[in-house]
Amino acid sequence: MPKCRVFAIDHNLKEVVADGLYMKHMFGESMSVAVVKFVETAGKNLPAKAHNHGEEASLQFSGACSVFEGMGVSGDRENVMEQGDALIIPAELMHYGSNRFEPEGISMRLNVVTPARKEYGAEDTVPYYPLADREGAK
Repeated sequence: MPKCRVFAIDHNLKEVVADGLYMKHMFGESMSVAVVKFVETAGKNLPAKAHNHGEEASLQFSGACSVFEGMGVSGDRENVMEQGDALIIPAELMHYGSNRFEPEGISMRLNVVTPARKEYGAEDTVPYYPLADREGAK
């Protein structure tokens, strides 16, 4: 029988990029949940690669970010998210982001995607994140 899963937002994050990007992800039957934490030390120079996936809801917990609609070229539409803002990204819309950090040097958000983002990998592994210098993003 299915059971509810409770998790702490900033607990047991996996290091994706040393001193820059930490994540954890979980899967439900029809959605995935990811906590994404950027640390300014190395995270300020980690641009996301333009990618797409299922429909996504994103909630900015700390710091701020911009989510751009497009392929990473001049003129892409910018959606500014401040702490406490939420954004819904339509399924299959090409997008990418950049972060702005709070005084403590953190930018952190929660992403919920349906259907589940299987490219993250198994829950007990370091999750995939579509950084601009990585292969494998859609």
